[in-house]
Amino acid sequence: MKKIKTLLIAALFSATLSFASDKPNFVIIFTDDQGYADLSCFGGKHVFTPNIDQMAEEGARLTSFYVAAPLCTPSRAALMTGCYPARIDMDVPSSITVKEINEKPFPVCLAGDGRGLNPKELTIAEVAQSAGYKTGMFGKWHLGDQPQFLPTRQGFEEFFGLPYSHDIHPKHPRNKIFKFPSLPLLEGETVIEMDPDANYLTRRITERAVDFIQRNKDENFFLYVAHPLPHGPLAASPEIKKEYASKMPKSVKKNMRLFSSAIYELDWSVGEILKALKEQGIDENTIVLFTSDNGPAKGSAKPLSGKKGKTLEGGQRVPTVIRWPKKIPAGSENDKVLTAMDVLPTFAKLAGAKLPEGLVIDGKDMLPTLVDGAESPHEYFFYAHWGVLEGVRWKSWKLRVIDGKEALYNLDEDVGEKKNVAADHPEIVQQLKAVMQDWEKEMEENVRPAGSVENPQPLTMVAE
Repeated sequence: MKKIKTLLIAALFSATLSFASDKPNFVIIFTDDQGYADLSCFGGKHVFTPNIDQMAEEGARLTSFYVAAPLCTPSRAALMTGCYPARIDMDVPSSITVKEINEKPFPVCLAGDGRGLNPKELTIAEVAQSAGYKTGMFGKWHLGDQPQFLPTRQGFEEFFGLPYSHDIHPKHPRNKIFKFPSLPLLEGETVIEMDPDANYLTRRITERAVDFIQRNKDENFFLYVAHPLPHGPLAASPEIKKEYASKMPKSVKKNMRLFSSAIYELDWSVGEILKALKEQGIDENTIVLFTSDNGPAKGSAKPLSGKKGKTLEGGQRVPTVIRWPKKIPAGSENDKVLTAMDVLPTFAKLAGAKLPEGLVIDGKDMLPTLVDGAESPHEYFFYAHWGVLEGVRWKSWKLRVIDGKEALYNLDEDVGEKKNVAADHPEIVQQLKAVMQDWEKEMEENVRPAGSVENPQPLTMVAE
């Protein structure tokens, strides 16, 4: 089945580049719940991230880079498909209703979930495969834990990691409500371990990523490194804690020390990946994108307002660094609106893959903006959460409409969303409200269904 699907996808594409050496390798490093200021190169004083800072000096800081949702699952679905979660029915992805919390389905995929990313959707990994790339994913998936939804059914030849967040296990603080099973660790589609030690997740994922680079140095490859941290429960390896003890900024408060250590280990991971690329002599033509899935739960989004789960800037504008020595000017800063949805169409163009006729996606080619300094490819960017559209950005203006209350901000002058100027600009409010109505209608009329499985079961180890 997997082979048939791969052949069908490949038939939809046509390569436009002649030699593998013309095509860049592509690495996405995607962290979890890391806020806008949770990097030293983005102003964070509570963290120390020398490797990512160096990556920024050799590449570019993207200071208006957005994810399509302020929560894990819908954000990751948008990254993989280039679509707003509402378009692919992943804005409220769970099939599980927890009545003690909310009558609605939960907004992220849970254990033994009957819903997930539809295998019919085109993913970045499938784009890469169609263009002859090796594909590997190491880390947290969170787009469905049933076999039909796993990374190996969505274009990844290799997978090592977790099907969802590492707090979805019996030690969850609200497990009396959720009744989560043990946390599975997978190799491909096989559960190889239950309840892995969170202290070593970053290290183990990094080792797999480095090994993938070493084995595929002579091939074009797409590598997706999706770290479960700094999502809680916070963790870091004893080795990193010991090394970091003398380097941790003195200003870090006691209750933030473990968080800062987790960030430092993520930075170590970036350093290991960059070092592996250089050692193999392939770093000049490898694009490395570092970003986060949404705003912080524990960290900082300063000077932005809001955090994880909010459509304020701090919930969806994330710290992002991109490095591509062959094309992107070193030490640059780009404040144009770009999104995680742009990754798929941009990569498709660079890989020499032509997207299927009729495929509707929301991402745009961001290459002209990254390389030539062109304007943002987006006229509008939409902020939605839990199936509800709450805002839109147009140029420097952002309108939020929640429970009928309108708030308009000029983000160039007020990035912290402190001063509501709706009363001073009624014409802009009306214009953007009409844009929001059109977007909602478009999504309702053109939604593609999520994947669905009857009688889903939590993943368990098969007895030998």
